[in-house]
Amino acid sequence: MTDEKRFFDGESRYDYQTSEIAEIYNLPLPRLLRYAQEVHSQSFKDDEVQLCTLLSVKTGGCKEDCSYCPQSAHYNTDVDSHGLLNKDSILSAAKSAKDAGSTRFCMGAAWRSPPKKGPQFDQLLDAVSSVSEMGLEVCTTLGMLDEEQAVQLKEAGVYAYNHNLDTSPEYYKKIITTRTYEDRLETLRNVRKAGMTICCGGIIGLGESREDRYGLLEQLNRMNPHPESVPINLLMKMEGTPMADNEEVDILDLVRAIATARIILPKSRVRLSAGRTDMSDEAQALCFAAGANSIFTGEKLLTADNPSLNEDALLLKRLGMKPVAKVEVVDESVISNHSSYSTNESVSQPVM
Repeated sequence: MTDEKRFFDGESRYDYQTSEIAEIYNLPLPRLLRYAQEVHSQSFKDDEVQLCTLLSVKTGGCKEDCSYCPQSAHYNTDVDSHGLLNKDSILSAAKSAKDAGSTRFCMGAAWRSPPKKGPQFDQLLDAVSSVSEMGLEVCTTLGMLDEEQAVQLKEAGVYAYNHNLDTSPEYYKKIITTRTYEDRLETLRNVRKAGMTICCGGIIGLGESREDRYGLLEQLNRMNPHPESVPINLLMKMEGTPMADNEEVDILDLVRAIATARIILPKSRVRLSAGRTDMSDEAQALCFAAGANSIFTGEKLLTADNPSLNEDALLLKRLGMKPVAKVEVVDESVISNHSSYSTNESVSQPVM
């Protein structure tokens, strides 16, 4: 047996190989959880969870064909589409989120990329500035960004940008055809160059193999620095999308993915994201034991259902856990020192 201690010393590595990630993922579950807890305790308090709120500020009509997404214009779903919300509506939602204990407020818009012409992007930048002034971490997820847009968002007050890789480079081509894996990596490079933190993770339940999960985790690990936030989503099967009838995922596979992410991304916040409405309290507790230390609160995640604030408060109370009380600050010099990512389909190491 190899020396497993190298997996839980809490030091950041950027060179985990697929075979090592597979070895971690497939450890006996009690041992895997023990290692994940060991790593977690070196960087985070084990009784704290960051509460985040996600608001859909522009819903539906997206030009992308992501097979899991009900907001895609390619599919006939029952999503109630609407244009960009006005500033007052966004600020009202942000205030409610802050009052409920959230320290991060994320605004999502169903765009392939933000419009370069017209008032919409300027309107969003104005809303970002006002939310930032409320003392919240501002996160946005708006599709692909060029360098100029990334700088504009940073200057307006965006702290984090969400842009998920979803799955491995190999399987990605089977779920999305309107943009490439490299397109996603290019946006992440632009985000880093602008000085924002990164929120980047994936989805379990797309029909992917375990090897694809290892591949996603390997891509996340090769980013230097690692994403500050790593959402691990359980597929929400939405009527009208090509993945509406996907097979159910064994919840222990989600637990394994979270624990493996915790071990190979020791200083990242691992967010238990979409899919919690389909999970028991006991399953969510296992995810926290595996190293998840952030959740989305509020009854909606963009267009999907989510547990209510009251349900989350009761669960955390039962578990003896509490919300993180203040916004965290990341050293911007660290963010800007490294800004180039590449998929290992073409190179074996990140481009530095």
